[in-house]
Amino acid sequence: MFRSKITRRLVASFLLIIFASFALLGAFLLHYFRDYTLENERMALIHNAKIVEVALEPTFYVRSAALDETLERLHKETGLRITVIDADGNVLGDTAKPADRLDNHFERAEVQAALTADYGVAIRESATLHENLMYVAVPIRHNGQLIGVIRTANSLAPMENSYHTILQVILLGLFLALCAAFFIAAWLAHRQVRPILLLSQDAMAIAAGNLGKRLRWHSGDEFDTLVQTINHLTENLARKIQESQAEAHKLALTLDNIDNAIMLIDARGNILEANRQAQAIFHLVPGHLQRHSIHVIGNAQLSETAQVVSRENQPQTITFHIDPEDGSHYTFQVFLAPFPEEDDRQLVLAVFHDISMLQEINDRQAEFISNAAHELATPLTSISGFAETLLDDDFRDPDASHHFAGIIYREAQRMSRLMKSLLQLARLSDETCRQQLVQVPVDLAAVARQEGEALRKAAETKGQQLHFAVPETPLWLRATPELCGQIVHNLIENAIKYTPEGGTITVRAAGNDASVSLQVEDNGIGIAAADLPRIFDRFYRVDKARARKSGGNGIGLSLVKFLVELFGGQIQAASELGRGTRFTLTFPRCQE
Repeated sequence: MFRSKITRRLVASFLLIIFASFALLGAFLLHYFRDYTLENERMALIHNAKIVEVALEPTFYVRSAALDETLERLHKETGLRITVIDADGNVLGDTAKPADRLDNHFERAEVQAALTADYGVAIRESATLHENLMYVAVPIRHNGQLIGVIRTANSLAPMENSYHTILQVILLGLFLALCAAFFIAAWLAHRQVRPILLLSQDAMAIAAGNLGKRLRWHSGDEFDTLVQTINHLTENLARKIQESQAEAHKLALTLDNIDNAIMLIDARGNILEANRQAQAIFHLVPGHLQRHSIHVIGNAQLSETAQVVSRENQPQTITFHIDPEDGSHYTFQVFLAPFPEEDDRQLVLAVFHDISMLQEINDRQAEFISNAAHELATPLTSISGFAETLLDDDFRDPDASHHFAGIIYREAQRMSRLMKSLLQLARLSDETCRQQLVQVPVDLAAVARQEGEALRKAAETKGQQLHFAVPETPLWLRATPELCGQIVHNLIENAIKYTPEGGTITVRAAGNDASVSLQVEDNGIGIAAADLPRIFDRFYRVDKARARKSGGNGIGLSLVKFLVELFGGQIQAASELGRGTRFTLTFPRCQE
């Protein structure tokens, strides 16, 4: 019980109050008893002195046997000590000792006081009786002249004994009161502390994280208000924590599922945390954290910039390239901003924006512009040069002039085909134009035979064999007839261009319940594995000089892929350098 500080304070407070109250009361009673007793004694002695004055005649104020006899008689009746003193202070008679054995009393305090007042009082220890006595001296006057002093005295021992008895009773009462107060205070303290202890246990459970805990106490006093307040506070705290946890969960989900990689970097440039996207891109494991970016992602620029941001407290943006071990290539634009922590640590938040695709598009765009300009510049240079030659020609050699005019015509036709293909791609890239295309069921097998027959003469010119493995049953797909024909035409034409003389070109078509497919295969020059992923890019050619000599412009395959995807199909290319190439087209089958 007394392990509680509140219990100890309450008990100590009760005991202090009881002790102080009884001490003050006892002191007051003792003081009052003493003053009251002394006052009664004084009045009795004065009264008795007056009686002695009446009993003694003026003739008695001389030392005589009659005086001694009278004083002795009065002493026996009253028990008082009576002393008769003349005007000079000589003791004429005394009930305690013979008068001749007593010294002069003129200098006694009570005698001196009586000479100037109605009486004098003094308390002192008697040298004769060896106990405290109260002396009262009353002056005796006859015809206006002081003839003597009557002094009465009584022992204060009974009063002092009563005083000590009362003091003992008060001390005993104080002890008993303190004992009773101790037990009462302990009981009251236990009664008051018990709900506090119970509430403290519940409050500690709440503080430990059990926010579902509620205080259960009904006392009908202010504790009920406290209990309700704590319960209300707990409910608010639980709601706030749930809201914070929900927000933290949403933030964590956002950070884990966002497309951007995010890292938290300290002031020394060490990577502290990374979201799921960053871990996937940079192949991070827990052992990679708490280290410099040069050791984590192989680039020191990130940590160095983070140190600058932390030092200057200003955001910065950087761009850098990395090539992870998986063979991929990334270009990031990284935004770094100060991120202060509650413990006054200065951290830096790094948000990675993957601009690899944008960078690749920009590179492709620059390459496209360069290639387009080059493709246009070559025929324009030929046209300009041979036109200038014709301007200076005197036309004396008709064969030479005719040859130059033929070159100008072929280069102009080449430019026309190039511009035509570019315009067709641009037109089909427009959403409105694509919506205006009318797609109807088209027999892929019939289109393959038709376009193959149209190009058979070009193949025979180079001594090539053109084979068809196309079923007689229709292979329906939904497409625009002329554009579907252009797809097949471009593939067969490419095979003829890049297959040497005497080569073989095979066109196959097949279908099942879900799809139809077309395959164009040759045994021509083939395509290197490094160039194969880019053969569908505009103006991309494996061997620019040879392709240009064959009449290619780098647009055909990109147009084929665009049209195949426009009709919901897919195109795949497989090739081996020096052994040939195979293109496979797959379309959803039309059931009509």
